[in-house]
Amino acid sequence: MVTAIVIFFVLGYLCIALESVFKINKAVPALLMCVVCWTLYSTGYAPQAGIDSAEVSGQLLEHLGDTCEILFFLMGAMTIVEIVDANGGFFFVHDALATTSKRKLLWRITFMAFILSAILDNLTTSIVMIMVLRKLVADSNDRMVFGGMVIIAANAGGAFSPIGDVTTIMLWIRGMISTQGVISQLILPSIVSVVVAAFCAQIYLKGELKLTEREPEAPGAVGSSDRMLILCLGVGGLIFVPIFRMLTGLAPFMGILLALGVLWFVSEYRCTRNALFCENSNLKVTSLLARIDMATILFFLGILMSVATLQLTGVLNSFGIWLNEVSHNNHYLVTGVIGVVSSIVDNVPLVAGCMDMYAIAPAGDFAQDGLFWQLLAYCAGVGGSMLIIGSAAGVVVMGLEKISFGWYLRRFTWIAFVGYISGIGVYALETFFF
Repeated sequence: MVTAIVIFFVLGYLCIALESVFKINKAVPALLMCVVCWTLYSTGYAPQAGIDSAEVSGQLLEHLGDTCEILFFLMGAMTIVEIVDANGGFFFVHDALATTSKRKLLWRITFMAFILSAILDNLTTSIVMIMVLRKLVADSNDRMVFGGMVIIAANAGGAFSPIGDVTTIMLWIRGMISTQGVISQLILPSIVSVVVAAFCAQIYLKGELKLTEREPEAPGAVGSSDRMLILCLGVGGLIFVPIFRMLTGLAPFMGILLALGVLWFVSEYRCTRNALFCENSNLKVTSLLARIDMATILFFLGILMSVATLQLTGVLNSFGIWLNEVSHNNHYLVTGVIGVVSSIVDNVPLVAGCMDMYAIAPAGDFAQDGLFWQLLAYCAGVGGSMLIIGSAAGVVVMGLEKISFGWYLRRFTWIAFVGYISGIGVYALETFFF
């Protein structure tokens, strides 16, 4: 029965990896894989292992609770960003990036994507940056180059922040990394990886751009003071989440719900005092909720719950033992390989599997902020940039700018790899000297 669970998991994984070939949203195989794996576990493995139905139900609810912590955090963060974006809070990005030099714009795009990804997340940052690029760069070929750099910068920026990437969120929520630890140890490797990549990407850009004007605001648009208020509350709320956790000890999703509640309250208050705002239903939070990418949320639900069956059957533990034996407990080799693999398949199940394969220890490389967990956060995040399908940021940019898999493979895979290796080297030097 364990073999059957693994087979269905692998088949589902292949369908997810080949989403662009089958033209089926990856949430579909993830959900089906989740149900099939749990059904096989409940009706086949559990009876053979002497586990009764009540205990199986308890295990299901326990893993669902762990998964929902991540899902509610993501939904809250995505809603906050939608509110800020709909109210024009990201107009400052357009104004800050405007320039006629292609190479200057490349560095500005890189810096902005890197910073925003650490504060928001790499998926949302990629969407915002591509929308801004469409207003700044008319030539689609140039925009594809900028888009490739957005992927690398967004993934690198998310790797050193506890809220910048789904994988770091997962590690942070489970206590493998702390806010102070991951920022202090991974910020320099992340910066080096993106700077090296940007220097390499410059070879594709020469000459000047025709500066475009920002589109005029529609009648009834949010005023500048209200826009700034929404921006400060939204971004400030996201930044406050780690602080809230340190102060209260509660799970991060409670902090994100607090930030969302405050922002929602302010939006409703503005609505009651501004009749013109009320008429613009596109700015109401209840309307903005429809923009949340529920397919992505359901994908995470399916894949994380599927990985739970591999943990319960002991498959992940056996694989971890084998991987350690093959690599002779070389954490750089193990996490480095995981980073490369994360560019082929989604890094969410990879990190989820590692979290279940290796238990957190009171001291050593597997302690909180230990070498293994920090390398895993860096490699799984930055490594996904090596192929365009290897990260949420890459998939989004691929869809928005119609970048082909082959184009990115020829132009940016080597750039992402050079930056990836450079960051690992810097982290190794950090641990050696400090």
